[in-house]
Amino acid sequence: MSFDHAILFALAFCAALELAPTKNGHILPGQNAAVAQSVGSLLSSDRDASANWKKAGMLSSGGIPNRTTVCANVSPLGGGKDDTTNIHNKIAACPVGQVVQLAAGRFTIAEGNYVLLDRGVTLRGAGPGKTFLQRTGGAILNNASPGASPSPIIIVGPMRWNNSFISTNLTADAADGATSVKVSSAAGFSVGQIVLLDEASNAGWQPDPQKRGSIWAEPDFRVVWQMHNPRLAEIDDFIPGTSPKTVGSAGEWFSRLDRPTAEYHRISAISGTSITFDSPATISYRVGHQAQLSYTSTPYVTNAGVENLTLSNGDDGQLRFEWAAMSWAKNVESTIWLGEGFAIDHSFRIQLEGFYVHDAAWPQPGGAGYAISLAQGSSELLIENGISVKANKVMVSRCSGAGSVTSYNYMDDGHINSDDNWIEIGANNSHMTGSHHMLFEGNYAFNLDSDDTHGAAIYSTYFRNYAPGVRRTFASSFDGKTINDIAQHTTNGPIRAVGAQAYSYWFSFIGNVLGMPSGGGVPGWVYSASNWTSGSPSIWQLGWDSFSPYPVDAKVASTATRDGNFDYVTNSVVWAANDTVHTLPNSFYLSAKPAFFAAGKGYTWPWVNPIGATKLNVLPAKARYDAGTPFNQP
Repeated sequence: MSFDHAILFALAFCAALELAPTKNGHILPGQNAAVAQSVGSLLSSDRDASANWKKAGMLSSGGIPNRTTVCANVSPLGGGKDDTTNIHNKIAACPVGQVVQLAAGRFTIAEGNYVLLDRGVTLRGAGPGKTFLQRTGGAILNNASPGASPSPIIIVGPMRWNNSFISTNLTADAADGATSVKVSSAAGFSVGQIVLLDEASNAGWQPDPQKRGSIWAEPDFRVVWQMHNPRLAEIDDFIPGTSPKTVGSAGEWFSRLDRPTAEYHRISAISGTSITFDSPATISYRVGHQAQLSYTSTPYVTNAGVENLTLSNGDDGQLRFEWAAMSWAKNVESTIWLGEGFAIDHSFRIQLEGFYVHDAAWPQPGGAGYAISLAQGSSELLIENGISVKANKVMVSRCSGAGSVTSYNYMDDGHINSDDNWIEIGANNSHMTGSHHMLFEGNYAFNLDSDDTHGAAIYSTYFRNYAPGVRRTFASSFDGKTINDIAQHTTNGPIRAVGAQAYSYWFSFIGNVLGMPSGGGVPGWVYSASNWTSGSPSIWQLGWDSFSPYPVDAKVASTATRDGNFDYVTNSVVWAANDTVHTLPNSFYLSAKPAFFAAGKGYTWPWVNPIGATKLNVLPAKARYDAGTPFNQP
């Protein structure tokens, strides 16, 4: 498969410490004794969503609860008998806040069935690799075909489909940072409710920054749909005579019709027609764009958790969060699936913690083999301390991500099984227009990217990540080939540490370490190569495009904030011209060292330190993967 053909389907996540930390009066290793800059001094107000990042996942609820009261113990029926009804009956009878305990063994979830975790209880196994929930007749490794009645293994939420929205119009613009909105009617809204805030794109024909005629976009380019005039058949999502306002079109694939800019909130107070949230809006919502506030006819499931088990062979995703809030998956392995290993749709403050998602059944573009997927406005999520490897895309986000954090994960070996030479997109909040304001902190990812397949993301922030630009050597389960980007650098590509594609505007890259020492065996590294067809491995590849004639969107680089990044081409830290302080906080969302850095033998935090003598220490998630113990910290 050619690079162009692959990408036709393919390039489809605190408090800053104000003072250098001390222990017994001494500066901790690798820290600058000078006063560290705050988040607000490094990010302009339109990019700073730290008030939301600090509440991501279960952070606003005091963390994932350690529930100890077991309401039911469940063992597999055995003999291939379907365990779905037995498990769900135990969930339905379990008091909220208690645990349905699954024994070690293999539970069968028959084709067409799924476990519905529709109340605030914990479904807990004896451990990943000990308790298995598996599908018979579902996804098979190296096979694109689902079973006769595709279904996930577990859904956390009230239902799979068709939870309807009841909407009211905003009567005044909600500014970026606003914690309350004015609505035409507060009827049906209540304190504690999870609500959707969104707006219409009001897009129209604009001159394409890539000079391909006109493109369907907002005048301010917050939303860019892949729809051109003249039409580009190999790129466009819309057939002649349709637009994002057409029912059934791409305009409602991952959002309400033509409303890709969206985020969820929890109501904390109501006074007349003023509704207040417990976190601020991350971007403005405008009356002129028909901004609305909506609640669902069926309430959200809250405080539900899935823990300590392995899921396999789901053929409509594997573990799905659908209309769920303040819920989690912890120490869950997801392997051999079609669709998404973890899917988070229409959801709020979901946490994936200590997960291991690997080996998609069919790692091809088009959604068949995505490891982690966010969609439908899902917001304030925390994806932390996990491992995501050997899938088509290790992560995608479509019309989602506002106020979310993706942090301290090991993400590697994104590939297309029929074109392993193509280096896929790594840590990203993209794959459909509308995604915005996610923080990526402390991750190891082969690249930091944003694709423009269905329109790019905006306002992503990358802080203290490491991106070498190449994938770890791996063996393809599809054709048995060994894929080694270093040894195969003349055929594998594009090699880039940071590669936000066209329309990826207002990104921030702060305090990252980029590239490989001494080139890592790949010759010809350059600092910047916006047009990937040059073949040069690059630190920065901003505004690139994967279709002939491979134009460059210069606005991607001109709107990006780049500050305090160390790269192995210049072998230096490059500071923004207006940054004269030259210090960095430890975190944009945490106030202290996270507990998982103290597990096992203990690890230095922050592990990425561009301004220290040692640039890279050890990421706990990668240490687990390297040791072959993904759930046991060495």
